[in-house]
Amino acid sequence: MTPDELAHVRQRLEAFAAEVFTPLARSDQRAKGETYLRGLLLDGRRKSMQPMAERLGVDHQGLQQFLTTSTWDTGAVRVRLAQRAVEAIGPVAWAVDDSGFPKDGTSSPGVARQYSGTLGKVANCQIGVSVHAVTDTASCPLDWRLFLPESWDTAKAGPAAVKAAKAKRRKTLKNAPRAGASTGTGVEVDVEAITEAARARRDRCGIPEEEGHRPKWTLAVEMLDELAEHGLRPPVLVADAGYGDNGQFRAALDERDIVYSVQLKGEAVAHTSEAVPAARQWSGTGRCGRPPADAPVYPDEPVSLARHVAAAGREAALTVTWREGSKGALSSQFVFLRVRPAGHRVPRDTEDGILPERWLIAEWPDDEPEPVTYWLSSLPATTPAADLVRYAKIRWRIEHDYRELKTGLGLDHFEGRSWQGWHRHVTLVTAAHLFLTLLRGDPKAAAPA
Repeated sequence: MTPDELAHVRQRLEAFAAEVFTPLARSDQRAKGETYLRGLLLDGRRKSMQPMAERLGVDHQGLQQFLTTSTWDTGAVRVRLAQRAVEAIGPVAWAVDDSGFPKDGTSSPGVARQYSGTLGKVANCQIGVSVHAVTDTASCPLDWRLFLPESWDTAKAGPAAVKAAKAKRRKTLKNAPRAGASTGTGVEVDVEAITEAARARRDRCGIPEEEGHRPKWTLAVEMLDELAEHGLRPPVLVADAGYGDNGQFRAALDERDIVYSVQLKGEAVAHTSEAVPAARQWSGTGRCGRPPADAPVYPDEPVSLARHVAAAGREAALTVTWREGSKGALSSQFVFLRVRPAGHRVPRDTEDGILPERWLIAEWPDDEPEPVTYWLSSLPATTPAADLVRYAKIRWRIEHDYRELKTGLGLDHFEGRSWQGWHRHVTLVTAAHLFLTLLRGDPKAAAPA
């Protein structure tokens, strides 16, 4: 926003800040929160504290103290933001995703050389996991977690370093010429020193003792559970293959009765919907001379989702339009099948061994030799094809979120090195984003595009 645009909505911003910062006990904290929001909303290349303070004409030390050492409950503010966002947006679905925050050095909490889907490569970065409320026309983050790699976990840093050293050695041996020089016989890793270094980094960043390395999908489930404690549940949960490929993640959603539509790779395996398990046969020569367990098993091996779709053939594809884009209606060709996803981490009915039935949706455009994207969905068997595609495709909206959160509101501009500071910064950026979303939803407001 320009200074004039911000002045035009200043009263609305003050009312919004008073509402979302109600959990802050002191009036000076609430005032600092509103000031920080103004700094995020004002036009400017950098949204770190010093440039914002210069544009606002305030002391940046006050903003820094508010973000890093002042005592206020980030979680309580996030709950109010989530409740306000769900009420205002009326989400069609919630989306789970993560985003990379490129960083220099090794001191920012959670920073490591790791793969970032945002960057499309392995880079030195932090990874933030988020849950968003989405519709075709609006969206907003509801919660955040900062992912901690194993190198930031005192219980796992040493073993992870040993594993990495062994992998590097295997690669070296594989690539070494047969007659080359000796590459040594062992792996030298000072586990104690690595563990102590991880502990020192954590102490400098103020990372709580209970926070350690957990898979990204686990962080997502934790956020869903936390939001559910405040009466917020997703109508449908959508996610990309980074989450959808994980059978444990899908099982966790099933356990919570959360309907989902998640992307996954064509290599995932499943049985046809007609397949049924059969009692195990025992020849009398089983291991230890004991008959097998009573649980029935499927007699045939599951096959890949790609093979299921190939067997159905292109003639099974339907043309479906799912929404209006900036250049007209968006449509493509899709194959819809009922399958029973398989795999050793896919839970089944413990009594009859039946795997749950799910929708397999494959996008197979006319100009492509094979499908380009696959989804699994636990939506009811009676769900119309257009609705199945709409839910599968609606995750696109959070790419708009990330773009605005980063380029417009400085989500990845935080330069501090504290755990608490990172979480407070992303919370305040979320508040600024929600304020803009509310302005756009009000035809009387002069909101920026």
